[in-house]
Amino acid sequence: MDFLNLDRQAFPPDGSLPDIASPLLAWYDRGRRVLPWREEPTPYRVWVSEIMLQQTRVQAVLPYFERFLAALPTLRDLAEAPEEQLAKLWEGLGYYSRVRNMKKAAQLAVERYGGELPPSYEALLSLPGIGEYTAGAVSSIAFGIPVPAVDGNVLRVFSRVFGCWADVLDPKTKRGFQAVASRLLPEDRPGDFNQSLMELGATVCLPNGAPHCLECPLRELCCAYREGTAADLPVKAPKKARRVEERTVFLLIWDGRVLVRRRPDKGLLAGLWEFPNVEGWRTREEAAALLREYQPEKLIPLREAKHIFSHVEWRMAGFLAQCASPGEPKEGERWVTREELEGECAVPSAFRAYRDLGGRL
Repeated sequence: MDFLNLDRQAFPPDGSLPDIASPLLAWYDRGRRVLPWREEPTPYRVWVSEIMLQQTRVQAVLPYFERFLAALPTLRDLAEAPEEQLAKLWEGLGYYSRVRNMKKAAQLAVERYGGELPPSYEALLSLPGIGEYTAGAVSSIAFGIPVPAVDGNVLRVFSRVFGCWADVLDPKTKRGFQAVASRLLPEDRPGDFNQSLMELGATVCLPNGAPHCLECPLRELCCAYREGTAADLPVKAPKKARRVEERTVFLLIWDGRVLVRRRPDKGLLAGLWEFPNVEGWRTREEAAALLREYQPEKLIPLREAKHIFSHVEWRMAGFLAQCASPGEPKEGERWVTREELEGECAVPSAFRAYRDLGGRL
């Protein structure tokens, strides 16, 4: 395991591995969080939860999971769901390509596997939107297949336990830890073992702050705890700076309705509804000129807002205007009531700061 060696002695030097499964599973059995997909770990429920949990905290996912399963209780329901319904169910979770890929995967599962997720790591990996981690999680948790599921939590835990100073964003490091996880995995409880590692990383071996080492069942086995280096691990190469874009958002109100438009089918926030907006921060005079066809009676400045995507940051300003005219109809635009906005139009959380219209509709 040369990947563990970075200007320090490789661990373990003799190729052996400590038994982390026994203390970890005992800890997990004593106090694991009660989560709906754990209490009823069907393949469909586990898969939905794992996709939702990508880039999203558990507490934020819980209401989305319950609502999604209530609306689409089976994989066949998901395969047949209209795009607009899926976007609305996902509204606010972000990374909307996840739910579009889920529908594609569900349709293939209906076509190839009789409407069920296949009990095979390799077959799961062949479905859209399912990578190595998700295939491992569903395989081990729902089907009891002894395969690892290595996510950011596991990379962090292993980096600290094994005192590894290799860059965890390097694919070579991840492959090395997948091999370690495979050797440590108990064949009789692969799903619980994978979940216990995730649980430890989410609740004890924390990122972005001091880990709760005194509460950790692996404390006595942990190199980072022994050496006092937990706060320095894992090592990650610095990310590229996000591109910053300034935008001006318009809340246009006419006849008790607000104007929304659908974004292009490809690219950022593809296919979702947004409030009209333009690049750059515009003055009141510039905004009035842009909105002339709607005959705005008055332009009211709105507060500034910021939204961070993975690769770009929007810094937004805005204006609210009561309009005397609906303007010329344009493709993709629609005047909607408050009820339609809340019930039908999936508006991304990037526009959350401008979503509350203060009862002006």
